[in-house]
Amino acid sequence: MGRKYPLDKVRNIGIMAHIDAGKTTTTERILYYTGKTYKIGEVHDGNAEMDWMIQEKERGITITSAATSCEWRKHGINIIDTPGHVDFTVEVERSLRVLDSAIAVFCAVGGVEPQSETVWHQANKYQVPRLAFVNKMDRVGADFFRVVDMIRDRLGSKPVVLQIPIGSEADFHGVVDIIDMKAIIWKGEDLGQTYEVAEIPPELDEDAQLYHHDLLEAVADFDDELMDNVLHEKPVEPAMIRRAIRKGTIDNKIVPVLCGTAFKNKGVQLLLDAIVDYCASPLEVPAIRGFNPDKKETIETRPPDDDGPFAALAFKIVTDPFVGRLTYFRIYSGTLTSGQTIYNPRTNKRERINRILEMHANKREERKEVYSGDIVAGIGLKSTRTGDTMTDQKHPVVFEKMVFPEPVISVSVEPKTKGDQDKLSESLGKLVEEDPTFRVKFDDETGQTIISGMGELHLEIIVDRLLREFKVHANVGQPHVSYRETINKAISEKLRYVRQSGGRGQFAVVEIEIEPLEPGDGFVFEDKTKGGVVPKEYIPAVKKGIESAMRSGALAGYPVIDLKAMLVDGEAHAVDSSDMAFTIASSLCFKSAMTKADPVLLEPYMKVEVVLPEQYLGDVISDLNGRRAQVNATDTHLGAQRVVDVYVPLSEMFGYATALRNITQGRANYSMQFAHYKPVPKQITEKVIGHSLDK
Repeated sequence: MGRKYPLDKVRNIGIMAHIDAGKTTTTERILYYTGKTYKIGEVHDGNAEMDWMIQEKERGITITSAATSCEWRKHGINIIDTPGHVDFTVEVERSLRVLDSAIAVFCAVGGVEPQSETVWHQANKYQVPRLAFVNKMDRVGADFFRVVDMIRDRLGSKPVVLQIPIGSEADFHGVVDIIDMKAIIWKGEDLGQTYEVAEIPPELDEDAQLYHHDLLEAVADFDDELMDNVLHEKPVEPAMIRRAIRKGTIDNKIVPVLCGTAFKNKGVQLLLDAIVDYCASPLEVPAIRGFNPDKKETIETRPPDDDGPFAALAFKIVTDPFVGRLTYFRIYSGTLTSGQTIYNPRTNKRERINRILEMHANKREERKEVYSGDIVAGIGLKSTRTGDTMTDQKHPVVFEKMVFPEPVISVSVEPKTKGDQDKLSESLGKLVEEDPTFRVKFDDETGQTIISGMGELHLEIIVDRLLREFKVHANVGQPHVSYRETINKAISEKLRYVRQSGGRGQFAVVEIEIEPLEPGDGFVFEDKTKGGVVPKEYIPAVKKGIESAMRSGALAGYPVIDLKAMLVDGEAHAVDSSDMAFTIASSLCFKSAMTKADPVLLEPYMKVEVVLPEQYLGDVISDLNGRRAQVNATDTHLGAQRVVDVYVPLSEMFGYATALRNITQGRANYSMQFAHYKPVPKQITEKVIGHSLDK
């Protein structure tokens, strides 16, 4: 069939934002105006195309990222609509990993909210160019220019205004195009499909001139011809300005800012024009880098080329009730045909792709052949996981792994009947494959299955899917916090491990020093032995033994973090030493050292932002203080509304939504995300571990 769109006319974009900024509504309008759908779906009615899971329809939120594609001005646009809730931040992380550009949607009232900052920093990490769309310009309290200032101040970016609003709140009816210096006025009767281009209203003429001057100043550096014309006061063509904006955006030097109201159908076509004009094609972003698995030090790139060796990255696994296991992947190089065999360097296995599907949320269209730059899903890949590289065996390459945050909250799940036991294990296995931030472990002491995730909502959705989608009948325990352990002082410990049971024995002597690191530094291992007292081949076994012991700390069996372990001395036997002996010796030595190193329990602290009416401020802060909160700031926010910014231990936040509703008569809302770990006070530590800390 051949390629549908040339590579320079392909746009792979993600829609990202804080919860409730209007991402899914914006995506729904994009699909409507591009002709992909013929009816506008609404999130609040539960009929949005992109929110297809039953849990999404019921709650009116996006839980899983949904992929779709559409066409605008003869360009192919692949879109991933991502969730805004911090519990599902993994969906944003893995989507940004495979996208060439992103659209950051901001609420014109809320501006840059906590999750906006999180997704912005994620985009910075992957150096994804982005546009900003200030949505909900029709709402009471909408302030476009305040949001622009927040993008500059809070996100440390360089916003470049391309449009200024005409009217505000209920009177918002158009924008001034700062490039063409024309007014665009929407007609309300036909769902915003038509608009008229008119002269700039006289009252906005001075502002428009000012922003036009600022725009030229901001983008002149990216185009020599434009710079020359500005310096010599020659006329500047709009095409020249667009060319410079595109260059600055793709270089991640500027962020073009547009505005509109997706719900009222204003501004979306201009956003689509901006996606085509300013977002990167696969040819314009740096070629993806990886290493050759056969020669690990060799760095390789895979530029987008249909004739190059096949290379793709699997970024999402989904269990589909109709077609089974779906693997979403982005092709960086080469061409793939259905029925073709691919090679996975992680498993060292070849796998056959039975079918290739182009996805539209949960609907699908079969493709016989796909090309570099395409984002599609495959059926038949049984052992491929999230983050795996799919490649040509003759030209293997491994791309950088995805790193996901650790879960902070757990609940126990017990099957109601013997028949549910197997179904539970199988269902949890599928959910773990889908979601890298979801963990499952079996507690030998209690006989319970413990599931862990990123927050209460995350686990609530998992449990709901177990009951409804997988038909598993189970009892669910109360949520509990995933604590961690660390040490307060440095200590040195020596251990001699000797076992003789006839035949070859086990012999290893290790001396280990452990010392605390700064919060967030993780685990560091260093070999400080001299003169080969511990042969080099046993050093990895020592590290493995320490890491194994760190899975269960000295206080209450929680994982150990933020310390440095050094192997300083040891002894080996020519016959009786082995990897196993050194693994066991170092594990026992570490456990002994930790009990003497003043171990301390750590608890996750959450960054909480509460938006509330002024009259409830005292009651809300009083309640938060009772939850051991550390108040950072209480900023004024839109007149009578206040923002309370605090850090609170997760253990104190269970049931907070209900408490806040009661205190403020349902007039406040809050957002919460993981911030850091901090030591637990002594009396609470004793409660958690079940005994006194006094010797």
